[in-house]
Amino acid sequence: MPEHPTTTWEAIQDGNTFYRRQQLYSVTGKLPNLGDYVVAGCRHGGPIAVMRDNSKLVALGRASTSLSKAQIQLYSPAGEALLLLSWEQGRIVRFGWTADERLVVVNEEGVYRLYDLQGDYEQYSLGNEAAELGLIDVRIQDSGLVAMTGALTLLEVKGWEGARPLTLASPGLTEPPHVWSVIPPDVNISRHVEVLLSVDSTILSVDNLEVVDQRISRGPFTHISPSPNGKALALVTYSGLLWAVSTDFQRSMAEFNTTTVHEAEGPIRQVEWCGNDAILVTWDSLVVLVGPYGDTLKFPHSGPTFAVTELDGVRIMGPDVCDMVQKVPVSSMSIFRPGSTTPSAILYAAWESFSQRLPKADESIRSIRPDLATAVDECIDAAGQEWEPYWQRRLLSAAKFGRGFLDLYNPTDFVNAGQTLKVLNAVRFYEIGIPLTYSQYIYASPTQLVKRLTSRNLHLLALRISSFLSLKPDPVLKHWASAKILRSRPTTTGSGRDAELSGDEEVCRLIVQKFEQLGGGEVSYADIAKRAWEVGRSGLATKLLDHESRASDQVPLLLTMKEDRLALEKAVDSGDSDLVYHVLLHLYKRLTLGDFFRLIESGGPKLTVASRLLEVYARAQNREMLRDFYYSDDRRVESAVLSLDEASRIKDPLSKLAAVKAAYKFFSDDKDRAFEAKMMDESTRLLTLQQQLEKESDDKVDFFGVSVNETIRLCILNGLSKRADKVRSDFKVPDKRFWFLKLHALTTLRDFEALEAFSKSKRSPIGYEAFVRHLVETGHAKEAVAYVARCDGPKRAEMYVLCGEWRMAGNICKERGDKKGLEELRKKSPNTMISRELDQIASTMK
Repeated sequence: MPEHPTTTWEAIQDGNTFYRRQQLYSVTGKLPNLGDYVVAGCRHGGPIAVMRDNSKLVALGRASTSLSKAQIQLYSPAGEALLLLSWEQGRIVRFGWTADERLVVVNEEGVYRLYDLQGDYEQYSLGNEAAELGLIDVRIQDSGLVAMTGALTLLEVKGWEGARPLTLASPGLTEPPHVWSVIPPDVNISRHVEVLLSVDSTILSVDNLEVVDQRISRGPFTHISPSPNGKALALVTYSGLLWAVSTDFQRSMAEFNTTTVHEAEGPIRQVEWCGNDAILVTWDSLVVLVGPYGDTLKFPHSGPTFAVTELDGVRIMGPDVCDMVQKVPVSSMSIFRPGSTTPSAILYAAWESFSQRLPKADESIRSIRPDLATAVDECIDAAGQEWEPYWQRRLLSAAKFGRGFLDLYNPTDFVNAGQTLKVLNAVRFYEIGIPLTYSQYIYASPTQLVKRLTSRNLHLLALRISSFLSLKPDPVLKHWASAKILRSRPTTTGSGRDAELSGDEEVCRLIVQKFEQLGGGEVSYADIAKRAWEVGRSGLATKLLDHESRASDQVPLLLTMKEDRLALEKAVDSGDSDLVYHVLLHLYKRLTLGDFFRLIESGGPKLTVASRLLEVYARAQNREMLRDFYYSDDRRVESAVLSLDEASRIKDPLSKLAAVKAAYKFFSDDKDRAFEAKMMDESTRLLTLQQQLEKESDDKVDFFGVSVNETIRLCILNGLSKRADKVRSDFKVPDKRFWFLKLHALTTLRDFEALEAFSKSKRSPIGYEAFVRHLVETGHAKEAVAYVARCDGPKRAEMYVLCGEWRMAGNICKERGDKKGLEELRKKSPNTMISRELDQIASTMK
C-alpha cells in the first residue's frame, strides 16, 4: 500500500499550514549536472531545455565534441531525452518556452526561432534595430518576449506570429541593470507588459507609455521574481535579504535573511514562487521554502536543481528526483489532517468503517447528514488533488458511498472527476512524462492536453483520450497524417517517377482509410495536402486533394502547387462562380497571356463554363483581354461583334472607322458571314463618305456616324442635293425611300417650289397621296391642295376633305356621279354653311 498522504506533509506557520513534497519521478543518472548548464523549464508539467553554460569551466577530454557548436537538449520531467537541437545562427542570448510548449531561441542579432518538440521551427526577426544594435538580454514569457538592445532600449514582441516589435518607453539607462524581470500582460492590471529594472538602489517600472521610479532604497537587487498572479514580487538584495512586496511597492509582505541558512553553499541560484503565497530559494544542493511569515522548510538535494513555477506549486528538477512542492489543498487538509472532525473526514472514516463492515458507519453518516453533500464534494475534490491512484480510488469510493445517502445529487462532478483522473494518470506515466496536476489540467483544458500529446507524436494515446472525453479526433488525425507523410518514403517497386507514385498511392490510401474509420469527416484534406506539398510530395498532395469535399479548400492549394488546369476544373465543378473568377484572375496575373488562353482553350467541354465566365468578366471589366481571347481562340464572328460594339461607343471618327474596318476583316475571314462582311464594307464606305461631307460643310454639319437615310436627309437640308443623289446611287437606296426622304426634307425647309419641281421630275413611286398627307400633317394644307388632282380618282374627294376643301370634294363626287359619297360628305360636314353648299351641289345632279 502506498504511503499515507500525510507522510509528505510538513507544517509551517505554527502548524496551521502544510506543504507537501510529492515525488513525481526518479531521474537518477538521466540528467546532466544542471549546475554546468543554462536551463529553461516549461510550465504545466512541460519539458526542460538545457544548454552548456559557456561561462563554466569544463575539464579537458570531457564531451569536447559537443562544444564545437551550441546544442540544446530537451528532457521530459521524467528525465527522458526528447530532442537534441543544434544551433548555428550566432550566439544564443536566451531561450525559453511558450504556453503551447514551443521552445523560443533568441540570438544576439535579434533572430529568434520557435521549435516544436519534433525539431521543426519557424524563424522570425526583431527587425533592423535589433540587428544593428544587437541584444544583450531577453525575457521570454508565455505570450511574447521583451528584449534589451545594445543601446539599453526595450523591444516588445506580442504573440508568436512574427509580429513587428514595439519599442517601450525609454528608461534612460547608461549601463545595464543589475537584474530585470517582466510581469506578463495577462496578469497585469493594465493588461500591458510591465518591465521591472533594478537600477542603483531603486526599481524602475517600464511599460509602453511611461517609466516610473518606485523610489525605494533597498537595492540593488540580484533577483526579481513576480508571483503567478502578478500581485507580488520576490526581491533579493546583494546582502542576501529576501523581500516579498506587492507589485505597486505599497505593501511589504515578508522579509527573510537568506544568510541565516547555514546549510547553503555558494550564491543563490533561483528565486521562484510556490503558488502565490510562498517563495522557493535554491542553492547548489539546497532548496528552501519561505512562508508568508518567514517560516522555512528545507529540502536538501545531492546536486544542483532547477525549479519551475507552476500554477499551484513549484516543480523541482534535481539530480535524483523530480518533485512537486505545493500547499496542501483545503479538501485534503479537511480529510487527512490528524484529528480532523470536518464532515468530509467523518464521511471518509464512515466509508472505511463500512468497508470493514463495522456498524459505526451508519452512526457517522447520521451525524453529518445536513452537510453530507458538502462532504461528498470535498472527497471528490481531494481525489483530484492526490497523485497516487490508490488514494484517488479510496476518496472517490468514499464520495460514492456518501452519495448513496442523498436523495437528490447531481453526479456530473463525480463522473467528470473519474474521467479526469483516468486521463491524468495516463499522461503522468513516466514514459509519457507530463506531470499535470488537477488544477493545471482544468486551467489548460483537455483540448490543450491532446495538442501536447500530438506534438510528441503520441497519436494513439491522444486519440484514445479524445474518444474517452468525447472530443473530436480531427486535430489528432490531422497531425498524425502530417507525421505519416514526413516519415513515409515512396516504395521501390518501380524506378524514377513510377516509384514515387506507388508510394504516394499507398500513403494516401492509409490516410483516407484511417479518416473514414475513425470518423474524421471534418478534417480538411487540403491542410494535409499542403503539408505533403511543402515536403516535396506534390503527387501525394494532388491525390489527397481528390478526397477534399470543399472546393474552396482544394483550389487555393492547387494554385499554389501550380496545378492550374486541375484547379480550374475543380472550381468549375464546384458550381461557385466566385471561385472560378478567383482562379481565372489568379492565372491571368501569373501566366503569360498566351499560356493563359491556351489553358482555357485546351480544356474542352470541362472548361466551357470558365470560358463563358471569362467572357462575361472581360466584357464588363477588360475588353482588351476579351479581344485577345477571341483572337487566340480564332473566334472571328465574336471578334467582329466586339469590334462593332466598341465602334458604337467610340466618339473619335478615326478610331470608329478603324473598329468597323476590323469588324469587316473578321467577317470577311468567315465564308459563312458574307452578308455581314458586305454590310461592314458598306459601313466603311459610308463613314468615309461622311467624313468627306463634313469637310465639304466645313465641319458645320455632323454627318459622321449617322445612317444612310439620315445622311441623305442632311444633304438635302444643307443644299447638297447632288451629294444626296450620289449617296442614293452608291448605296442603292430604293426610289420609294428616297422620295419619302426628300419629301420630308423639302417640307422641313418649306421649299415648296423645289418640292413641286421634284414631284414633276418623274412619276412619283410613292404616289401623291403621300405628298398630301405629309403636307397636311406638317400644317401645309394649302400647299397640299395642288397635289390632290394628281391622286387617284377615288381618293381625291377624301384628300380634298383632308385639306379642308369640302366644296371641291363635293364637285369631285358630282363629276364621278357618286351621290352616296356626296351624302356621306354632307353628314360629315363641320358646319351648316358647308352642308348647304353640298346640298346645292347634290340638287344639280341628275
